[in-house]
Amino acid sequence: MEWWKDEIIYQIYPRSFQDSNGDGIGDIPGIISRLDHLQELGVGAIWLGPVYRSPNADNGYDISDYMDINPEYGTMADMEELIAEAKARGIRILMDLVINHTSTDHHWFRRSRDKNSPYADYYIWAKGDDRGHLPNNWTGFFGEDCWEYDPERCEYYLHLFAKSQADLNYRNPAVLEEVKDILRFWLDKGVAGFRCDVINLLWKDSLDNGKRKLALTGLEHYCSLEGTHEILRELRKVLDEYGAYTVGETVFVTPETARDLCAPERKELDAVFSFEHMECDQYFIKWFKRKFRPKVFFDCLVKWQRELDWNSLYLENHDQPRSIPRFGSREHWKESGKLLALLLLTLRGTPFIYQGQEIGMLDFDFTRMRQLNDVESKNVDRVLRRFHIPRKLRWKIVSRTSRDNARTPFQWDAGPNGGFTTGRPWLGVNHNCAEINLASQEDDPDSIWSWYKDLCALRKEREVLRRGDFEALETGDQVFAYRRALGEERMTVVLNFSDRPAQVGYTGSLVRSNYPREGFDGALRPWEGVLLEDGR
Repeated sequence: MEWWKDEIIYQIYPRSFQDSNGDGIGDIPGIISRLDHLQELGVGAIWLGPVYRSPNADNGYDISDYMDINPEYGTMADMEELIAEAKARGIRILMDLVINHTSTDHHWFRRSRDKNSPYADYYIWAKGDDRGHLPNNWTGFFGEDCWEYDPERCEYYLHLFAKSQADLNYRNPAVLEEVKDILRFWLDKGVAGFRCDVINLLWKDSLDNGKRKLALTGLEHYCSLEGTHEILRELRKVLDEYGAYTVGETVFVTPETARDLCAPERKELDAVFSFEHMECDQYFIKWFKRKFRPKVFFDCLVKWQRELDWNSLYLENHDQPRSIPRFGSREHWKESGKLLALLLLTLRGTPFIYQGQEIGMLDFDFTRMRQLNDVESKNVDRVLRRFHIPRKLRWKIVSRTSRDNARTPFQWDAGPNGGFTTGRPWLGVNHNCAEINLASQEDDPDSIWSWYKDLCALRKEREVLRRGDFEALETGDQVFAYRRALGEERMTVVLNFSDRPAQVGYTGSLVRSNYPREGFDGALRPWEGVLLEDGR
């Protein structure tokens, strides 16, 4: 049963969702205490960020034990209670599977330092040359080279991400067997599947020098290679024993390479997260921003709707800035937040809502680097300093794109720390929590929260919004219009991505508008979105 084609998935970043014990860090008991919020929203599954044991160099994406829980988040008993309590509310749990790399604190890595150990080849080790050069010229995803010298082994190890995240060596069959055991461990506990971190980078075909690029030199030696497809097919055999769902974070994919990863007949992944629509406001890498142009965004969405049978739909996650300032309008905060929700919940695919998106949370309001926690942001600032970029310009570059924009704690109410914690939060709470918070929106039928809740219910009610075909009608510089059709049923979505009014020629019975109105006469107000039935 392809349940994920009928459900909405909610992403939780555990560290920032809800703290239950006053230590300033979100935890599993805190998540359990808020499950009723998710049930009321109408989601059918939770993608839970990493809660495994970890030294937190990259907030849990550096795992030191896949079969244990980080004590900051609770215990294995807490995790089992979360799975059971979610199930009682009709909510599945998806774990975050991070298997390109482990923490250098993992016992596999510690033992790998011994060349005579059974773990010696669990990671990718290489010697530099006699002149002290690195094994090759590859550069990593966090703005630095990707080799680190280990004095105990007297060799370098590969890390495509932070230096404390050593890449696993899938040329060693034992590594794949270890991963299969991890899958079985969690599936036996009742999880419904996995979101798979940077999953198309697993196989490295060689350690040859790469073609020099502005960033990510060496990418052609490890991105979406046949070896990765073989690994995924092996893992799928285990997943199919449980009927588990997998969605892969897949960097630099095209529709063609995405189909190679998730076409049902290939038996690899069920779905992928693509990034192209998140790259429409940047030059090559996310740190070099350009002005957001709605038409570029619309054309990208249409391309993926047409070329992939089923998409994973998202506008926010823990690695991206918030969507309202990025694709919408701070001045029309409520209207554009609702318009983006209408877009997300009416395209063809599985919608993913990121925590706080359902109340219109915005980017952080920090003013200096020392307020950030994100290792990637700190590395990029260090690189920019090396090139003598002035401090104010460095901050402008980093602050617009830092992953911490989406990692500030959830704003539950207008009280201290937004109701997230009674202690000192691990990352600063946005001061706008006095105005933007769940408590202020729960009883307001015109709030962003009420709008999300209504649209989630409507999507569940109307099969045409879940399973209907997609047809693009208009992708202009301001208006995006498309139709969903299933049998004789048709619904048309018309969205005005602008501070200016627009006049359109679409007609039909008005089902929803993010402005108060009785019917639709073709006149769209700024940032208005309408859903029409039997529209033409």
